[in-house]
Amino acid sequence: MAIRSQVVGCGSYLPLRVMSNDELARTVDTSDEWIRKRTGIRERHLAADGEATSDLGLKAAQAALEQAGLAPDDLDLIVCATATPDETFPATATRIQAGLGMTRGAAFDVQAVCSGFIYALAVADNFIRCGQARSVLVIGAETFSRILDWEDRGTCVLFGDGAGAVLLCAGEGRGEVADRGVLSTHVYSDGRHHDALYVDGGPSTTQTTGVVHMDGREVYRHAVVRMAEAIDAALEANDLTPGDIDWLVPHQANLRIIESMGHRLNLPRDRVVVTVDRHANTSAASIPLALCEAVSDGRIRQGDLVLMEAMGGGFTWGSALVRW
Repeated sequence: MAIRSQVVGCGSYLPLRVMSNDELARTVDTSDEWIRKRTGIRERHLAADGEATSDLGLKAAQAALEQAGLAPDDLDLIVCATATPDETFPATATRIQAGLGMTRGAAFDVQAVCSGFIYALAVADNFIRCGQARSVLVIGAETFSRILDWEDRGTCVLFGDGAGAVLLCAGEGRGEVADRGVLSTHVYSDGRHHDALYVDGGPSTTQTTGVVHMDGREVYRHAVVRMAEAIDAALEANDLTPGDIDWLVPHQANLRIIESMGHRLNLPRDRVVVTVDRHANTSAASIPLALCEAVSDGRIRQGDLVLMEAMGGGFTWGSALVRW
């Protein structure tokens, strides 16, 4: 029998602190109108002083386990996608593992910036398909507010903090049961575009933590092409057409990009999950945050075909197709 990764739970966490565009405009040369027109963002959540990426990820993980009705020691593996780890090492995933009280299995991080959750999902899915794990917690968690230049209006208005998690378990069977779960994942990168989106600094170069630098026009130009390619790859691999997709859950970076991907699939706007207006760009956390919101409010239901896609610094990009 074929083994497939099935989603049995999801959870999310957003820090309590909310910063509106108007509040941000009091400290940097920008305005609510300027930000909304260019990005669709109206507010973002910011981690509190002393609140680390692992703290956000832990709360999302606990929520996913609770929804699934599983205990930490039921887990075989934790894969945490983050570009803002607590420390250079150990992995933020191991901090979450300890916080959960999980004393078996393994935990490690994946770093693909905004594509991180897709990459982590691909890793987890392959562990399950190969029989090396039967239950995997996949987390996207970020505190991007810690790596922003708050005087650079081109970047500081774009990002926020948060965490989301999904719990995958091995499913076996035929027919309807076998059809549910992760159908395929597709990941790509092209390191030639490093300078378009990066954080300066690092342990092996400057021994410092830097801030985000971005060429917005260049990122936008590549994003609309690369994410479209990732969508096409998912459809082709599963012999599907755009009309088969029930929901698009895209990386929440920019409303114009999100709308262009929805248009490519010919999906009505109410079939595209959008949280960028309230969350801003939470990097690896953006897809699981949006996914969990749409599941918890009843939009995504069992049997729905859900397409996820993202692009991040590197450049990295990818897609995942899941039958809920």
